[in-house]
Amino acid sequence: MSEPRRPWSPAKQADAPQINREPHEVPLEVPFSQALWFWLKLGFISFGGPAGQIAIMHTELVERRRWISEQRFLHALNYCMLLPGPEAQQLASYLGWLMHRTWGGVLAGTLFVLPSLVLIIALSWIYLRFGELSLVAGIFYGLKPAVTVLVIQATYRIGKRALRNRWMWCLAATSFVAIFAFEIAFPVIVLAAGLFGLFASKHLPDLFASKPPHAVANQMEARAIIDDDTPTPEHARFKRSKLLKVLLVGIGLWAAAMACLVATLGAQATLTQMAWFFTKAALLTFGGAYAVLPYVHQGAVETHQWLSATQMIDGLALGETTPGPLIMVVAFVAFLGGWFKAVLGPDALFLGGSLAACIVTFFTFLPSFIFILAGGPIIESTKGRLGFTAPLSAITAAVVGVILNLAMFFAHHVIWPKGFSGSIDFIAFCIGLMMALLILLTRMGPIALLAMSACLGLAAKFLQMT
Repeated sequence: MSEPRRPWSPAKQADAPQINREPHEVPLEVPFSQALWFWLKLGFISFGGPAGQIAIMHTELVERRRWISEQRFLHALNYCMLLPGPEAQQLASYLGWLMHRTWGGVLAGTLFVLPSLVLIIALSWIYLRFGELSLVAGIFYGLKPAVTVLVIQATYRIGKRALRNRWMWCLAATSFVAIFAFEIAFPVIVLAAGLFGLFASKHLPDLFASKPPHAVANQMEARAIIDDDTPTPEHARFKRSKLLKVLLVGIGLWAAAMACLVATLGAQATLTQMAWFFTKAALLTFGGAYAVLPYVHQGAVETHQWLSATQMIDGLALGETTPGPLIMVVAFVAFLGGWFKAVLGPDALFLGGSLAACIVTFFTFLPSFIFILAGGPIIESTKGRLGFTAPLSAITAAVVGVILNLAMFFAHHVIWPKGFSGSIDFIAFCIGLMMALLILLTRMGPIALLAMSACLGLAAKFLQMT
């Protein structure tokens, strides 16, 4: 029988790696104050998209601080990858919940998003007030080709992971044709792919059968606070009463907020329409933020006309250059919609835009918290069930085709700004080609890539003025 762990005091915890620590010296829990400080810092440094954000959490929590073991971290990540919504933010919420109950999860997920929301509101105001200035116009002129290249890269990255056989390729091709040629709505494509996955799980099980994960080659000697053999804490064990409570509170918060908007503004008001639209968007983001952008474009640009197609691309560029989930581009969309629709009157445009951004952020991320707090305790019982994972795998494959359509949409507006009948923007094409070569030949991250493209855009505008 292994020696029981001794009670822990804060003085024994350090940020440095603790490779030689004996099992009985491992602290029993992470101090709540240290965890909150970490989640806040993470919100300010979480650049690089989901992959970069997850890498930061792995380095800090698994390797450096040893708050959680490799296998427990991957177990949480696998669950979050199956959910609609921003997986990095959901992973932060999951780990915060696992360590410090419900409030730990809520605060971890909120602090992961809050710095990005504040920055997006500030940058959106700067964009609207000074967007026509040569300096700002030059920056965005250079950013747009780079964003187009990043979307193409995302298509490749997701496709490489999702398209495991010819059936998956057929799903991706079918979804591309459906949205590009026939303009079928994104939710319909998602529903059809999910139904196919459910059917295939029963009749073509080998199509979606997952391979067992490879063992980690280099296991750390130090034990983690939440280790592989650490018993599931009491609050993380499944109970029907807890599940019902989480669902009632989560759905109740959504219903109360929606009822308040309807009662004070009306069902057809801009803010109410935004709340309903982005609630639906939050439930359709399988495959990450790039997957939901076509749906957001259809609704925000074409249907509701909250902003223009060019402004949508500018918003994605802002999302790429700020920390936090890329899905925070919805705050930019909301700010511009609240500003142009003057939701609080013509004398309070900034407040109206800020209120719209906050409301949309609330309705976009609320489902993620419900998924984590309600689904965390029961995910162990669904692990490995093909009927649960196959529909989501099919949706991810279909999303590849949707993202390819998005990449073509961006390329059309950037390279052919006046339509295919007009001339090619040769400078934008060259900037995009240069960024593509840098991605292929170097390991340059998105922040450095966007910074370089912004400088090239400024130089191009300066030369045009001289």
